[in-house]
This record gives sequence, C-alpha cells and structure tokens, in this order.
Amino acid sequence: MFALVATASFGGPLALAALAAPGLVEDASDSAGLAMLAAAVVFTAPLAIWLRYSRDINGAGGLFGFVEAAAGRRVALAQAAIWTFSYGLYIVYTTVQIVYDLLPEVVPGVRGYQTLLALLIPVAIVTVMLVGRAATLIVLGVMAAGQLVLAGIIDGVTIANISTPLSSFGAGAPAGAFAKASAQTSLLYICGSLPLFLGGELATPARTIRRGLTAAFVVTAAVVVLAVAPLAAVPGLLHTEIPGVSVAQQFAGAGLARAIGVGVAVSTAGLIVWEYLALTRLVHAITRWRIRPITAVIGAGVVLAAPFTLIDPEGFYTTLAEPSLIALWVSQLIVFAVFPLFAIKRGLRVWLACALSAIACGFAVYGIVTALQSASS
Repeated sequence: MFALVATASFGGPLALAALAAPGLVEDASDSAGLAMLAAAVVFTAPLAIWLRYSRDINGAGGLFGFVEAAAGRRVALAQAAIWTFSYGLYIVYTTVQIVYDLLPEVVPGVRGYQTLLALLIPVAIVTVMLVGRAATLIVLGVMAAGQLVLAGIIDGVTIANISTPLSSFGAGAPAGAFAKASAQTSLLYICGSLPLFLGGELATPARTIRRGLTAAFVVTAAVVVLAVAPLAAVPGLLHTEIPGVSVAQQFAGAGLARAIGVGVAVSTAGLIVWEYLALTRLVHAITRWRIRPITAVIGAGVVLAAPFTLIDPEGFYTTLAEPSLIALWVSQLIVFAVFPLFAIKRGLRVWLACALSAIACGFAVYGIVTALQSASS
C-alpha cells in the first residue's frame, strides 16, 4: 500500500508522462528516450540521500528529522520553515492550475463552472483530510492506481502506433538541449520526499520506506520513459498543450483523450493531498499538537484562501508559484548539504556521503536557478 500511494507523490506519474516530461524534451526530441533515462539516473543521488537518512531517522518529521539529526534543531527548524512556506503556497495555488489551465484543454464547457470548481476542490480535499488518515490513504491509493492505468494505456498506445527509433536512446540531439531536458526532467521527481513524513505511522518504517519509495520511483520513471521515447518519431506532438492527450486523440479517439486530460488534473490534485498530509505530520512532529486540530486549522486556511484566487487567477498562480519553487529547492539544498555531517555522526563512509551531497546540492542549486530564470522571464 505504501509503495502505491508513494507513486502519486513523484510528480504524479500521469502528469509527468502526459504533460510535464514531454514538454521539457521537445528541443531534444531526437534523444527523447535517452534524456528520460538520464533524468532518472540524475535523480538517484537525492533519492539515495533520502533513503540513507530514513534507515535511521523515520519519524513524522520527515526531512526536518533528517536535518535535526545531522545539524541540530535550529538548522532543522529553519529548513522546516522554508519547506512549510513552499508547500503551504503550493496547496493554495495549485487548484488554480487545475481549474484554469488543465481542465479547459479537455473538458468542453468547463469554463462556465470554473468559479465553482475553484471553491469546491479545496473543500473536497480538506473534507477528505478531516475524515481521517485511512480515508486519505485510500483516496491517494485510488488516484495512484488510476494514474498508473491511464499512464500504462498511454505507453501502450504510443508503443503500438509509433515505431520507437533506436536513435531516441542515442545522442542525436544537441548536447545543450539534451542536458537541459535531462536536468529539468529530473527536477520533476522532487516531491517524492513527501512519503517520508509518514514514517512515524509505519510498522517497519526503515524497510518499508526504502523499498516502497524505490519501487515508486522506478515505476514512475519507467512509465515516463515508455511514454516519451516513441515521441522522437513524431516530435510535432511534443509541441501540443498536453502531449499525452494529443497522442490519445490521434491514435485512440476523443474518449480516451478526455480521460487522460481529466486524469492529469486528478494527478495534480493528488500532489495537493500529499503535501497537505505531509504538512500536518511536520507540524505534529515539531509542536506535538494532535493531528486533527492541525488538519482543521490548515484546512480552514486553504478554504478561506480559495475566494482570493478568483480575483486574478493567472496572476495569483504566477505570483505564488515562483517563490514556492525557490523555497522548495532551498529547503532540499539544506537536507543535502548537511548529509556529510550525518555521515560523520553515524560512522558512515564520509567520502561517499560527500560525493552524493555534492551531486544532490548541484541538483538543488540547478532547481533554484531554473526557478529564478522562470521568475525573470
């Protein structure tokens, strides 16, 4: 069960396969398959650090617990504050993306209901969270299973109808475009740290987290590679609004295309649920307050913020998304930077810890740079 719900945290496998990853590889389409493989390889450094931390530290604090064990409580509280700022904003602004960007592309007539949806989606998510942990995990499990089914269908459709050229896994694209596509795609997996905050609620957290998170990442990466690699033969599809929907529309019909589009929106909503869930556990770990009051207070903030998104949805999203992303990468940079200190305290191989830390810190710095470039463009 943990591995299944964790799958929904890695950017949402359907959203990555149908929307985000194809959009990033369009300038390196000749090497689409290789770029997706390279992205997965790059991400193994951050993943390895999370997994090594979690072997010894696996409470409700997640990343906060990691930093506390490595560098002390003050640094951990700073990291937690930055992380909370990032995901607190994400929970609020992502509904705007779903209602105003994703759904209008695939659901005719939805524009007439956008105001209602912008208000109801936060209420629905808060309601699920307030019902309790079991209900939340069931919802996440259903979301993850549905995404994997639809992503698998996209994979099947592309493989069956598009002859994947071997050059897709070769270095045919310009080096700069290939490096950029690989690096930016690897950034999409960063929300895979969210399941770490459930460590305090697992019977055997060290083993379950390591196995479940690894399996979730491998499955998600495989889904993305299989969906994107064949598109090297038809690069025109990469330039459409939602490439996965375009593939389904062209080769399987409007019904499947609409299902894929709605599924991408649900995939994105699944990340909101994961972030909300992780945030409640983090606050509980720091304050020792009970989960339900924490959930209610955060939920009240989410619901009360929803009407303000209606004033200027596009401006609201743009204004909040950029600082949220920058804060996310800064919070992860702290986790990666203090890992050698953790290794020294635990008697681990310091040279290996330093190597992993250097790669992961470079990864996080690139994420910050990318977010800053997006803000200035």
